[in-house]
Amino acid sequence: MGKFEIKASGSDKCMFNLKAGNGQVILTSQAYASMDGCKNGIESVRKNSQSDAQFERKTAKDGSPFFTLNATNGQVIGKSEMYSSTDAMENGIASVKKNAPDADVVEA
Repeated sequence: MGKFEIKASGSDKCMFNLKAGNGQVILTSQAYASMDGCKNGIESVRKNSQSDAQFERKTAKDGSPFFTLNATNGQVIGKSEMYSSTDAMENGIASVKKNAPDADVVEA
């Protein structure tokens, strides 16, 4: 089972990673100014991860595929790692869809 791991990020900010059951990071958030903002971001991932339309598939300058998960207002909620192939990226999206709704929230 996946988990959202909240950790400190820089001066008085926090962010989260969504990790799959195997511990691999599948989505990384922006930095939030408050813990409440970070927890709201997690709830937004839970909700928006169930709609394929909210995933934006992209290609980095070096050709590596990656994705962002966007809120309904278009704001990026989280970003994936760079993948070696489009198939690997699609597996990452499937993992976010599977893990996000019921993932525990822990503070690192």
